[in-house]
Parts: sequence; structure tokens; C-alpha cells
Amino acid sequence: MNGAQALVKMLEHHGVTHVFGIPGAKVDSLFIALLDSPIELVLCRHEQNAVFMAQAFGRLTGKVGVCVVTSGPGVTNLVTGLVTATSEGDPVLAIGGEVPLDDRFKHTHQALDGVDVMKPVTKYAQSALTIHSLPEVFGNAVRAAESGRPGAAFLGLPKDVGLADFPGEISPLWGRSAPCGPAASSELQRAALLINAARRPLVLMGLQASQPASADAIKRFLTATGLPYASTFQGPGGWAAASQYAGKLGLFRNQPADRLLDDADCVITVGFDPIEFDPSLWNSGQARPLVAIDVQAIDQDQAFLPQAELIGDLDASLEALAPLLQVQVEEAFRRSADAEVAELAATVAEGAQLGGMPVHPLRVVHELQQVVTADTTIALDVGSHYIWMSRYFAADHARQVLVSNGQQTLGVALPWAMAAGLLRPGQPVISVSGDGGFLFTATELETAKRLGSRFVHLIWNSASYNMVEFQEQAHYGRIAGVKLGHYDVEAFAAAFGCKGYRISDADQLGPVLREALQADCPVLIDIPIDYSDNLKLMQNVHQDFIH
Repeated sequence: MNGAQALVKMLEHHGVTHVFGIPGAKVDSLFIALLDSPIELVLCRHEQNAVFMAQAFGRLTGKVGVCVVTSGPGVTNLVTGLVTATSEGDPVLAIGGEVPLDDRFKHTHQALDGVDVMKPVTKYAQSALTIHSLPEVFGNAVRAAESGRPGAAFLGLPKDVGLADFPGEISPLWGRSAPCGPAASSELQRAALLINAARRPLVLMGLQASQPASADAIKRFLTATGLPYASTFQGPGGWAAASQYAGKLGLFRNQPADRLLDDADCVITVGFDPIEFDPSLWNSGQARPLVAIDVQAIDQDQAFLPQAELIGDLDASLEALAPLLQVQVEEAFRRSADAEVAELAATVAEGAQLGGMPVHPLRVVHELQQVVTADTTIALDVGSHYIWMSRYFAADHARQVLVSNGQQTLGVALPWAMAAGLLRPGQPVISVSGDGGFLFTATELETAKRLGSRFVHLIWNSASYNMVEFQEQAHYGRIAGVKLGHYDVEAFAAAFGCKGYRISDADQLGPVLREALQADCPVLIDIPIDYSDNLKLMQNVHQDFIH
């Protein structure tokens, strides 16, 4: 077999089921090799969308999602998706074609040093410069992507290496990650002393803690310790331990759970990355101890300097720590946690009363809650809708709601919805974007129709980049560069063989959602949205939107 066929065999041994990509002359040997493989090739409309789909596979499975592109602009089009995956802990393997080795240092067609381009946005970037080194580069790329805090890796494949004869057999050990144990005993003891001395301890759950494989360990730890907890937008929600949950934290530091965080005398972070919620916003000037439980040591920061760091396998560290904790939490602090959740629930309940046009965000949240089941996947784009949904939409299980909370990357929702449908066939998928972010990746509707995808995509339409608009208004008193034009969502959907709706009354939304979820093709729902309360997202700690 040649190098491309050998690489496909390595992917098969690693359990890869889908590859997303766009072909080209420098990487066509790999596409030809996929013809004889059980791996399904998903031919995309843009390389960025291919890596978004691979990212969703990585986030939902914990194993690398794979994308394959050609040289030059094919590789450069991966950058946004790969930095999103690396920043947000999603394992991705990107394979990029390269010019033949003899042309590597020539100014020739599509010549590019892809490794130098990719190093800043990946955990690992290397080219296989000989056929003998191909398995080594593959193995190290996959191990880097899946181990520690997961992220993206890049493997460059020169055209002639892909066509070269591959000697020997393919070992299934290439890419296998070594298991990791719990944190050091001394740090476990140190952490237990700090936490047991606290009377108002709060656990802050981050993105790494929301991996489906860790769900049971997270639940056992919270149940055994009784500790109240809050989470970032990507962290475990109330599904982990509803009676101890205080709500979400993020962005403007004005949520009900932020009051609890301010009052805590010890904060235990679990799988938390500062990119999710800048510690300078919530821990500056605090003398309280921090305990960090994670898979790798986080960069030290003036506002994030833990007195104890439990570095190791997250599940094993939590299992080892739980028996050491005997925390006497102040009853008033527990009652505060209950009050924060009750306040959030009351806010969401207001949505049922909000009628008229345009539609209030809480009405959309309310209507979604009526149709979403435990097996529904929600994919969120970035925009004002992402703030409303992240704060007020409750998830039933780990990674049920997918969101870009690190890079806040526009355009992810539609490709993520397609990927979720491939991974969870027959289960409902709903994606959400603004009218701006939707057009970043909307051409993939052709791919979705070709694949037979079924999902419902909600467009919260404000004819603007509204998340920028309301923050400009708050900071400067005027706005710039945010107003967009109108497009016909129903006609756009029809052009791709999909179904489109436009909401003209808030009471239509529920029936349209139910009808759309029964459709046998992708459905777009255009919702004129009332963002007049957006400034309250920045200003109000108390969540009262009707009065």
C-alpha cells in the first residue's frame, strides 16, 4: 500500500468513522484511499466548515474528529476552526496536503509552510517528510490532540509521501494514549485541608468537567461532598446535582451565581480554563484560597494562583479527594445557592407571558423548553442569542448544549448540527444563530441536504451584529459597523431543497417548532427578535425582565 492507504488504515485502527474535507491535487491520494475504507467521507463546501464538523465529533466523542484538505489555501482555511478547537478543548486531527518534497522550498503553486502556520493554533504540528516517519507523526499528532486538555493537531502530507510505497505493517498502537492516574497524594491532602477549613466553599465547573465520559464521576463527587457548585457556559449544568447547583457564570459577572462566587471563602475549580471566564473579573483582590483540579497545570496568573493543584486524571482525582472532605457548609450559603437557582427559574418562566412582535428572547427559550427532550442536541452560534441561551436554557446531560465560549467563533452552529446528526442518527438536533453568523456557513445546507441531514435551525433575526451593537451602545453611547441587510430565509432554504418559515407572531413559534421537528429535511425558522432588553444582560444582577 502507499502512504495515503497506510494513513487511512491508521485512522481505521483508531476508530475513526467519518472524515470531513475538500479534495485537491496535493491530497487526492488520500481521497482515493478512502474509497476502499469503511470510513465515510463527508464532502464539504468550505474547509473551515470541515474542521467545525470534526471539532463537534471531537467534543461529543472525546476522540479525534478528522478533516482533510489540500495545500495552500486549503490549509490556511483551517486556522479559525483549529484555534477554536484548541482553545475549547476539542480533539481534532487536521491532515493537510503539501507540495512534493523537491518543491518544498520553491516559490511554486500552492507552496506553503503549513507547519509554521499551524503551530500557534494547535497542540502539535508536523509534516511527514518521509514514508518511514508517517506513522510516528500520525501517532504523536493523535496523542497530542487527545491527551491532557484536548485540542487540535496538524499533520502535513507531501504529495509524494502520500504516493510512496509503505513498508511493513500498521500497528494499532499508533495514536494510543497512555492512561493517567490521580493527583499527587500530598496535593490531595493540601486541598482537603483548605476545603475542610472553608464554610462557604463553591465548586466552579469548567469545560473539561463537562465531558460525557466524566459525567458519572462528577455526579458521584458532588453527591458525596454536598458542595454547592456553579459552572461556566460550557461546564456541567444542573444535570450533575440539581439540588446543589447555583447556575451559570460568564461574561458580564452579573448573574445570580456571581453573588455566591463573590461570597465564597474557597473556590474549587474543576476542569476550568481561564479562557471561559477571565479570573481577573471574578477573583481580583480576593484573599481566599483556590484549589485547581485539572488534567494539566494552568498558567499562573495574578488573579489565579491556586494554593493546591490536583493535576492528573480528572475522574481519578475527584474519586481520591471525595473521601478526604468533611465540609461544614454554612446553612445561609446553601440557602443562597437555592435562591439563585429559583431566581433563574422565575426569569425563564416569564418567557411564557411575553407575546407580540418582534419575539422576546425569553419567549424563544420558553418555547424551546417545551419541545426539547433529553436526547435533543442544541448547537449554539455566537451572538446575543448565545448569552440568553447560555444563561437560561437548561441542559439534561453532558454536552447536550454545544457553544463556543472560548474564541466565540461565528458560524459554528450549522456545521455542529450536521455533525451531531451524523453521530446521533434519529435523534433531534436544533441549532441557533443570529442572522449575521448564519451566513458565515450557510452554504453547507447543500451538504446537509445531500447527506440527508435532519435538523431545525433557528435564526434570531435583528438585521445586525447585535452582540457587538448593544455593547458598543453601552460603552460609547453610539454604534458603528453593525447594521446588516435583509434576506429571505424561506427562499434561501428552498434554494437548497430545505424548508423555511418566518414567524409573524410569537404564538406561532411553538406550533412551527413542533412541525419543523417532524420534517425530513433541514428546516430554517426566521424569528424577528426583540433585543431591547439586552442592556440588562450587562447591568442587572436581579433577573426581572417583565417589570
